[in-house]
Amino acid sequence: MRCSVNIPNLGDFADPRVVGEIARLAEDAGWDGLFIWDHLIGYNRDLVGEFAATNILLAAAALATNRIRLGTQVTPVPRRRAHQLAREIATLDRLTGGRMILGVGLGDPVENEYGRFDEPTDFKVLAALLDEGLEAITLLWSGEPVTFHGRYVTVDDVIMRPTPVQRPRVPIWVGGHWPRKAPARRAARWDGAVLTIGPWEQPPDPDVIAEMHAYTQAHRDEAGLGDEPFELVVGGATPGNTATTRDIVGPLAAAGATWWDERFPFDSLGRFDAVRARVEQGPPTLG
Repeated sequence: MRCSVNIPNLGDFADPRVVGEIARLAEDAGWDGLFIWDHLIGYNRDLVGEFAATNILLAAAALATNRIRLGTQVTPVPRRRAHQLAREIATLDRLTGGRMILGVGLGDPVENEYGRFDEPTDFKVLAALLDEGLEAITLLWSGEPVTFHGRYVTVDDVIMRPTPVQRPRVPIWVGGHWPRKAPARRAARWDGAVLTIGPWEQPPDPDVIAEMHAYTQAHRDEAGLGDEPFELVVGGATPGNTATTRDIVGPLAAAGATWWDERFPFDSLGRFDAVRARVEQGPPTLG
């Protein structure tokens, strides 16, 4: 079980220098990863705050660290140009020396982050944009000539170099909400699942994680991917007490989870001091 810290791209963390500092602290304290939200305006008037461009925040984290994995949770691919996103993530992967993870999803809330900019809000359209975007992105990462004609995404005889450091691609983790099955099936086709369950900071029930693990594994087996590595990410808030965190995380690891993602209550998740206090206590341990 590897452990990451999850921060938003808002509040104190809208400052790249603050993100660089929390990334350095996380690495020094023994965490394995840092993941950053990719919101544009969030919930608008229900959550008014300062936001920053996630990939620029990741660049700051990359320059402040040498070991931990870095990534998004999650990037709404349908509201991004696939070719531009491919270029940005490849650049970040090279900057980190091959430490990037691309978390992807439809994005939320759709009515604000799409609708207020006259972007599509139909979930079927967004799902198609996500699937076509991922196909185009991974083809472009090959460094070979790419022609792709989807319903919404087109690439016409393009070579995009340099490629990411990681081969055959930067790992792609798919987000969504369990027990909705479509995001889980999509995740099973890629490299990992980041499926939220219940309240944001509440650790999930191990029985639910076992069910999720069985479902994604069955679909990977059907696709001939059963023997390939696959990450199952779960998350919530834990105290710094070692025995208590072991009791929370241990059963989740036994149920099939491979990453614990440390999350913070909504009243403190954008505050550097609150996040720093938990980060400096170090990650949960199973020993």
